[in-house]
Amino acid sequence: MEISRSLAIHLRISALFLLFIYARGFYLPGVAPEDFEKGDLLKVKVNKLTSTKTQLPYSYYSLPYCPPEKIVDNAENLGEVLRGDRIENSPFVFKMREPQMCTIACRITLDAKQAKDFKEKIEDEYRVNMILDNLPLVVPVKRQELESATIYQQGFHVGLKGQYTGSKDERHFIHNHLSFLVKFHKDELTDSARIVGFEVKPFSIKHEYEGEWNDKTTRLTTCDPHAKRTVVNSDSPQEVGDKMEIIFTYDVDFEKSEVKWASRWDTYLLMTDDQIHWFSIVNSLMIVLFLSGMVAMIMLRTLYRDISKYNQLETQEEAQEETGWKLVHGDVFRPPTNSDLLCVYVGTGVQFFGMILVTMIFAVLGFLSPSNRGGLMTAMLLLWAFMGLFAGYSSARLYKMFKGTEWKKVTVKTAFMFPAIVFAIFFVLNALIWGEKSSGAVPFGTMFALVFLWFGISVPLVFVGSFVGFKKQAIEDPVKTNKIPRQIPEQAWYMNPIFSVLIGGILPFGAVFIELFFILTSIWLNQFYYIFGFLFIVFLILIVTCAEITIVLCYFQLCSEDYLWWWRSYLTSGSSALYLFLYATFYFFTKLEITKPVSGVLYFGYMLIVSYAFFVLTGTIGFYACFWFTRLIYSSVKID
Repeated sequence: MEISRSLAIHLRISALFLLFIYARGFYLPGVAPEDFEKGDLLKVKVNKLTSTKTQLPYSYYSLPYCPPEKIVDNAENLGEVLRGDRIENSPFVFKMREPQMCTIACRITLDAKQAKDFKEKIEDEYRVNMILDNLPLVVPVKRQELESATIYQQGFHVGLKGQYTGSKDERHFIHNHLSFLVKFHKDELTDSARIVGFEVKPFSIKHEYEGEWNDKTTRLTTCDPHAKRTVVNSDSPQEVGDKMEIIFTYDVDFEKSEVKWASRWDTYLLMTDDQIHWFSIVNSLMIVLFLSGMVAMIMLRTLYRDISKYNQLETQEEAQEETGWKLVHGDVFRPPTNSDLLCVYVGTGVQFFGMILVTMIFAVLGFLSPSNRGGLMTAMLLLWAFMGLFAGYSSARLYKMFKGTEWKKVTVKTAFMFPAIVFAIFFVLNALIWGEKSSGAVPFGTMFALVFLWFGISVPLVFVGSFVGFKKQAIEDPVKTNKIPRQIPEQAWYMNPIFSVLIGGILPFGAVFIELFFILTSIWLNQFYYIFGFLFIVFLILIVTCAEITIVLCYFQLCSEDYLWWWRSYLTSGSSALYLFLYATFYFFTKLEITKPVSGVLYFGYMLIVSYAFFVLTGTIGFYACFWFTRLIYSSVKID
């Protein structure tokens, strides 16, 4: 009755939460092709301003750009909000397959504050992001070493710094003229078309006109739509300054393309050097597979010899001369110190493992492609909440094996410890972002949704899973545990817990560090990450590597008659998180150009959360591998 009532309450809470998500627009949008006839209106949407120097996004209209008659915010999913996306409408409206020349968007006169804002954004190399038919705007850039090759950079710079001819003073110039190129794939049968590319070339032009300004009749001498030309004169760029008049203009051209709609994202996903990426991943996989094969072969041969030798002992004299891991059979399953905390961390690791595994399967199958902005993060958060069921079950099962009775306390710790630590760090970082008035700050409504996701779905599921797990029969040990603990002999220097734990984390980190470079690049340098197939293979190899290195070191530990393996098995592979954080520090100083202290705090704060999650994940994998290994070997030998 009690479990049925809990499930009923949970279903009601889940239904209310899903309704809340729908009402807030936190859904996963479907991406379907849209056909456009000639003359159909194409409405460009603007997104956040981004910079790799500050890592602080700002909304497009935080700068005095040309606004439409009414600014309308798009309904964004949970992942988009957490990414800092702020998608709004814009005054840029095109007609399908009808080129436009020198269209005037607006004219503004900067005051001192607006000029300062523009200069700061130019100084920090901010980029303007726009979207057309769900395609982000890119700037084509010719590669110097390959004349025919072109790479694409997401968004265009707000402006640039430079000098006038003959002047030594460095000044700020704004990109006030945009030359858009819309590529389309035409259906010859229906004459309709689909958009397959959205490019821009930004220019800085000090526009000139004759007579008094009139929004409807003024004709620019630097940009004549009737002559179908735009004067792009580098000698007279548009400077940014107090009381400066700036005229924003744009051109639109259309180009037929052979690229089909299904392949239109290929251009965006190949922004990085693909050959180096593939070579590095394959090289890493080959090395790790070779090491894993060697470790597995050694372990199988050594264990087979040991078990055969122990099972062939016939005399009492021979039994008394036993050495190695069989001697500690009466203590090897003795509950560890702080067993409650170990159960909590194992349960949390199972929750995280389930979230990562299901997310990667969805990503490999193509459900979480980059075209679905925010879909990956939304899916991860929802899966984290629903995986609370397995977290509670795992922690309760292990806790009951340790002869624990207060399962509700362990359940509460499982439901709150890891999320509370992460949420506390996240809340502090969000306060810093809020202080910088960045669009990356999570709004109150979204923060409430996250808390409700935690308390409304995750916590009840953890309790349900824990209730079911504790009701099941306790896991029986393969050998009996002595009442009096055996004394552990003095260990060799290389079996020191700290040394062996630190050594154990090197191999799992080595399995992922090359892939980690591309993941960090996609996060902190605003690039797309798309090779989920390789990432899934790397994840599988990480699992194998964590399991094998933990088993090997656990075997050596038991052979040296040290039976305190519970926590060490968790920390052995979990220590790879330390190397991950050290690598993130190295990446910060060698690859990033972050200058603001707040941005540095944000980077290390978020990487601390990632490293902590990686510790929980790898530690749990190592623990279960060692748990299975010890039960296997001690159930395979004859114990008198």
